[in-house]
Amino acid sequence: MKKTSTRLADGRELIYYDLRDDSVRDAVDRRPLERTVTTSEVRRDPLLGDSIAVASHRQGRTYHPPADECPLCPSQGDRLSEIPDSSYDVVVFENRFPSLAGDSGRCEVVCFTSDHNASFAGLTEEQARLVLDAWTDRTSELSHLPSVEQVFCFENRGAEIGVTLGHPHGQIYAYPFTTPRTALMLRSLAAHKDATGGENLFDAVLERELAEERVVLEGEHWVAFVPYAAHWPYEVHLYPKRRVPDLLGLDEAARTEFPKVYLELLRRFDRIFGESEPPTPYIAAWHQAPFGQLEEFEGVNRDDFALHLELFTIRRTSGKLKFLAGSESGMSVFINDVPPERAAERLREVASS
Repeated sequence: MKKTSTRLADGRELIYYDLRDDSVRDAVDRRPLERTVTTSEVRRDPLLGDSIAVASHRQGRTYHPPADECPLCPSQGDRLSEIPDSSYDVVVFENRFPSLAGDSGRCEVVCFTSDHNASFAGLTEEQARLVLDAWTDRTSELSHLPSVEQVFCFENRGAEIGVTLGHPHGQIYAYPFTTPRTALMLRSLAAHKDATGGENLFDAVLERELAEERVVLEGEHWVAFVPYAAHWPYEVHLYPKRRVPDLLGLDEAARTEFPKVYLELLRRFDRIFGESEPPTPYIAAWHQAPFGQLEEFEGVNRDDFALHLELFTIRRTSGKLKFLAGSESGMSVFINDVPPERAAERLREVASS
């Protein structure tokens, strides 16, 4: 992998990740952009104890542009985009309309391929490995920013999820706090460790799931399963078999196997509802240990956390979506219409040839 860092016309950082070591990235951003001004602010809820970001400048962000005006495609002639060069393998840049900025963290866009009509599932294993390397590199770099406590790499796919740019891409949020969902995991981790005299909860969950009927696919270094208490109609958790706290902890064997396992998982997701259905909308979310202090989670350290990816869709059956209504949105109590065992069975049935 070759990494080349440059700056866009408004001062934002852009990084090319190339498969070839001889790639030259010296194209200049020719757009007449003024320096980006953001109004991101983090506020803490005194009752729930969580934090929210207020980012009013995002109201003007790009919304469903036509394909020939996509800002994530390479620049061609007089059609100038966020990527100055006429081609790329993987590129990462600071979001022009970030939810988090400055002392409130940082938001980045990750373009998986220059092909506007592609998808992550359509990447080659070599391309998927390059994306993994980019995620890992950005996790490392962002973790050293003084305002950053947790790094979150994710992909939103599909209009049903709320995606406003059709080009295959994901995002990275670098939060100035430990996210509420991670904090819940850490509290459960600490309580279980104390109650069992030191047993790791992630290890216990993985051991149980490996023995159950909800395993979807398994490699030498990775395993994917539908969790016992899945929140979403089709939800899969992907774990490395050797517990590590973040992407930086993966060894070469796990990195090498990841593309094959993950691409197979994504391709199965697209087959859940039949070949005639539109591509399955999904969210793919990497859960990594925070880089900040964990004193409030007594007895837990970073190495106790288990890196994993959660992949889920809001489509519950053909033509129907799972909406978060009263119980889910009002009380955070999910009601799942698809038994996890049946979801796992379906994902095994649709294995790609």
